Amino acid sequence: MDHHLHRDMTTAHCCADCGGVGGEGVSLKACKSCMLVRYCNADCQRNHWPKHKKECKQRAAELCDEALFKDPPAKEDCPICFLPMPLLLISCMSLPPATISSVPIKDYAEANEVLASMSMETYYPCCGKTICSGCIHSLCKSGNNRTCLFCKAETMGRTDKERVDRLMKRVEANDAGAMTALGNRYHLGEHGLLQDREKALELWKQAAELGSSKAHYHLGLYYHEGGKLKKAKFHYETAAMAGHDDARCNLGAMEFKSGNMVRALKHWMIAASGGNYKAMQNLLIAFNQGSTSRATIDATLAAYNKSCAECDLGTE
Repeated sequence: MDHHLHRDMTTAHCCADCGGVGGEGVSLKACKSCMLVRYCNADCQRNHWPKHKKECKQRAAELCDEALFKDPPAKEDCPICFLPMPLLLISCMSLPPATISSVPIKDYAEANEVLASMSMETYYPCCGKTICSGCIHSLCKSGNNRTCLFCKAETMGRTDKERVDRLMKRVEANDAGAMTALGNRYHLGEHGLLQDREKALELWKQAAELGSSKAHYHLGLYYHEGGKLKKAKFHYETAAMAGHDDARCNLGAMEFKSGNMVRALKHWMIAASGGNYKAMQNLLIAFNQGSTSRATIDATLAAYNKSCAECDLGTE
């Protein structure tokens, strides 16, 4: 029988410290970190900690990894075309069959860095919708881009102040997307706003508390650039578990730099399977160096190309 299952069965109804049995007015509470043992009160938990500490930390780490490396949730769909939205244009581009030599798309990405990092989604501050760039492209071609399809608000001819005011209203309505977007504007000093990294940090934290994976990603970048790696890793992990492939790719890079190649490859495989170009390139480099197998590359590349095919390019 599994050790943890056996432990759960034998300690589910008694205190791990004093042996007190639950029921009949006695409520036992599980250790929140490992969920392996129960206690009748905080005193018993403190008394038992020296004996439980090692096992608790080991199981807590196992639970964390189980959550971190499980399949991420599906990407957010565009509310118009219902296709999954990649974050960047480069994430939509398929690669030829696995090869250790340079592939054409790599040359394209290096020669067009600005285009390769172009966002593939647009946030509408009028109503809080996020639309893929393929649909934006189609709306522009058809001339239907002057008003929002959802709330009919004017979208063209807005001044920087009007754009910011709209974002502010959505922030006041507790919209995590608006908080993240406004934080980005402050971080870069866009739309007439003075660059204010502290204000950006404050907005990203608010959005992260509301569950925004994009806000967690930006916080990860912020702390990573500042050398606060523990905080960066926490926010990258939170974003990755919510399906943010760029955050997971960065986690892989952090693990690689720390010498944890197995964990780095796991992160890159998950991110690449979700359509992340950088992660796929890192895996190809690892294959070239003999760090992973051809079977792994072939399987991951198939998943990568499938994810790319599901995205709406809108580049015709």
